[in-house]
Amino acid sequence: MDTALDRAVRVFRERGYHATSIGDLTAAMRLATGSIYKAFRDKHAVFLAAFERYTALRQEQTRSAAGRGRNGRERIRNVLLSYVAQSQGREGRRGCLVVGSAVELSAVDPAVAARVGAQLKTNEDFIAGLIREGQADGSIPIHVAADDTARLMICITQGLRVVGKARLPLDGDRLVGVAMKLLA
Repeated sequence: MDTALDRAVRVFRERGYHATSIGDLTAAMRLATGSIYKAFRDKHAVFLAAFERYTALRQEQTRSAAGRGRNGRERIRNVLLSYVAQSQGREGRRGCLVVGSAVELSAVDPAVAARVGAQLKTNEDFIAGLIREGQADGSIPIHVAADDTARLMICITQGLRVVGKARLPLDGDRLVGVAMKLLA
């Protein structure tokens, strides 16, 4: 099922919810229409399952990137670099399912809006925790407002995903360097 959902994620990321048909999903997931309807009630249920799969995998990638740092500051830098990497090339052109869902569905679909909001809040809380970790280990000054700075970092990370989808070039090291000045 994970493999089939990964394929559905790819289609939803590339095309969006409304432009993805059940036919697109059956082809991508390599399942018969009847099999999809047996496993999921409808396209919306496939989408919600794909969204959950995508966010779980992305959270794992983000935490792994953070884990490679020696202190809070390095952990945040690694998270930002991870977002840059996910926003370039083929991955960047596919787009972010959270950003796409926020733009396309949040205003009209309360279930998706709740999931998008929860995911962004989870990411924001994670970054705020890394800022507090950096303040505790001395790599980030104590005067940095952890919650406000984490919110701004979320704006930056999600903006990176939009720029990547739009196929604009990203000078990751330079952009991350500028973002890290928020922690000075």
